[in-house]
Amino acid sequence: MHSLVSISDLSKNDILDILNLARKFKEGKISNTLSKKVIASCFFEASTRTRLSFDSAIQRLGGSVIGFADSNNTSLANKGESLSDTLKIIGAYADALIIRHPQDGAARLASEVCNIPIINAGDGANQHPTQTLLDLFAIMDTQDKLDGINLGIMGDLKHGRTVHSLIEAAKLFNMSLFFISPKELRMGHDQLFSLKQSSIHYSFHIYAEEIIDKLDCLYMTRVQKERFVDIDGVNFDSYCINLNTLEKARTNLKILHPLPRREELPSVIDDTPYAHYFKQAADGLFVRMALLEILFATV
Repeated sequence: MHSLVSISDLSKNDILDILNLARKFKEGKISNTLSKKVIASCFFEASTRTRLSFDSAIQRLGGSVIGFADSNNTSLANKGESLSDTLKIIGAYADALIIRHPQDGAARLASEVCNIPIINAGDGANQHPTQTLLDLFAIMDTQDKLDGINLGIMGDLKHGRTVHSLIEAAKLFNMSLFFISPKELRMGHDQLFSLKQSSIHYSFHIYAEEIIDKLDCLYMTRVQKERFVDIDGVNFDSYCINLNTLEKARTNLKILHPLPRREELPSVIDDTPYAHYFKQAADGLFVRMALLEILFATV
């Protein structure tokens, strides 16, 4: 593995290797793999968990971080420099580049113009592969398996890049998918066709209550209003959960969320045994340590 631009860059065994190593890091494994390495962490779009967990992972592996959390002070933003030229320059200063960008395909562009490993930390509404790795870690950690999971995915399935990557990974583990969203926010035909080709069971639902008793995990997302052109007429009221939603839930159900959350996941859920999203985010550190360790072991 030289770069991670899309979750499809990884095989099932690649994913399992990363998750198993992440467990070892969580249990206390120490490594200095990134000693004398400089990693560029360049976030052209806002981030809390992804950026800070990557920065922490790099330093815990003995590496150094350069980059920015706000691109407003770059030549790209203020002097008309092209994204391609910006990426080429960053690539000359670092041993790897972690990039988040609002433009679909920005990470793919980085992999084409840079001669260093690229890690996609989210590109527009396209993909967020490292989030999917920690989502899978959370599922495996709570359910003791990945194969055959009944996974509900609720919210903005059209614009949510975490959803797009997770659906790709779900195919590798033969998960059954239950989509809960307004019709206006369902994923595109290409993704549904891909699921059919892989013989993955999926179904559409309006309310979580319809299928909550079938789910092992419920993956929730916020509505990506910043990526909307027009949201008039879309009713979001049924895409929130509350304590009543969980009355018929399985005892093993865990609720996941890439965060940040909004009204779709009220804080009253935090005190239930179903809530796992803060642990999910915390374990992202170990998953990203494992990814970096494996990536630099193969460079």
